[in-house]
Parts: sequence; C-alpha cells; structure tokens
Amino acid sequence: MRVGRSSPRFVLFDLDGTLIDPGPGIIGSAQHALQELGRDVPPAQDMQWIVGPPLRQSFARLLGTGDMVEKAVEIYRAAYGNGGITQASPYPGIFDALDRLRRNGHLLYLCTAKPLPFARRVIDHFDFAAYFDALYGAELDGRFDDKGALVDHILASRGLRAEHGCMVGDRAIDTLAARQNGMPSVGVTWGYGDRRELLENGATVLCERVRDLPDQVEQLLRG
Repeated sequence: MRVGRSSPRFVLFDLDGTLIDPGPGIIGSAQHALQELGRDVPPAQDMQWIVGPPLRQSFARLLGTGDMVEKAVEIYRAAYGNGGITQASPYPGIFDALDRLRRNGHLLYLCTAKPLPFARRVIDHFDFAAYFDALYGAELDGRFDDKGALVDHILASRGLRAEHGCMVGDRAIDTLAARQNGMPSVGVTWGYGDRRELLENGATVLCERVRDLPDQVEQLLRG
C-alpha cells in the first residue's frame, strides 16, 4: 500500500477495447448465442458495436426485452467462459504504458462493464494483475452494469476525489461515466469507439497511440 499522499492521483481503466482487443471472443460468443436461439446471426463486421456496452443492453438491442435476453446472456457466458475469454490480445505497448503510470506514482484501478469474475480471468490470463491496485467490474446479476454507478462506487469505497483522477476508455459509456462523476477522461481511439463517439459523449482529450497515453494522463491531471 502506498502512503504519504493525502490526495493520490489515480486512473480508472476500461478493459475491452482499451487494454485488450477482445473482439473475436466476444463477437463469436454473441453469434453463438443468437444461433442457439434460432435468430439471424449478423456477420462479425456488423457486430463490432457489441464490444464495450453491458451485455444485457446489447442483447436487448438484438432481441428486444423479455426472457430471451437472459437466456442469451446465459448461452453467451457459457461459450465465452469456455474459450472465448482467451480469444483476445493485449494492445501493443499497453504494458509499458501501465508501467510508466505506476512509476509516476499513479494508483491504477480496473473499471469494466464486464462481469468481475470474467474480468479477473482476463487480467490473470494476460498477466495484467501486477499493474492494478484493485479490480472493479459489473456483477453477474446486473449490478454496476451502469458504469457511472460503478465509478461512483470506486470513488466512495477508495475515498478518492474525482478531480484527482481520470477515466481511460474507448467507448461512450466510459466518457459518460466519467462526466457523470465530475471526472475528466481520456478517450482512446485504438479500440472500438471512434473519435466522434468519444468527443460527442464527453471525452476531455483523445489519445491516438498507446505510447502517448502516460503523457496524456500526466498533462490532464496536471491541468
């Protein structure tokens, strides 16, 4: 545990599309769920939008509301947990970026809409655990599917002040969650959200290259 700083600087990190490219596993598992339910299965290139938002919201968009959504979530999680979870790859340079941020004295927390049991498996599988002070994610029952509520929970449970940290993520749910909590955000463009999505939904700054992320965070938190 770090001591000696009454107001620590910290960074909340999204997982999918920010630390790793999880597309093949997530999209493939969603396609499997749709196939099992007898629904039309869009091609992978038409399902990029599913990476990032809470799973129930994505299946509600695909299937409408009702029991079918929960069944799709159940089928998806079985497929994802049985192989899809490892069909991903860390973005080149991301470990160096995390290391620089830690050496600069920042506390790092995972803040993901992915259910925490799955997020822990991803973090462990790809050897991210040593970089993070704690991991936070959605609950399997849907608690903290709202990322704004998750950020609020992290701030409260850790005794952090929003103005002393920032959110790093690739989708609107990341930048909106930060804005909802009075926190600046870095919208990264190497993931699944584009510049327009990020800027229109509250990103304080954009980061185009992984190697530039530590400097972007430093500038943002100094400002």
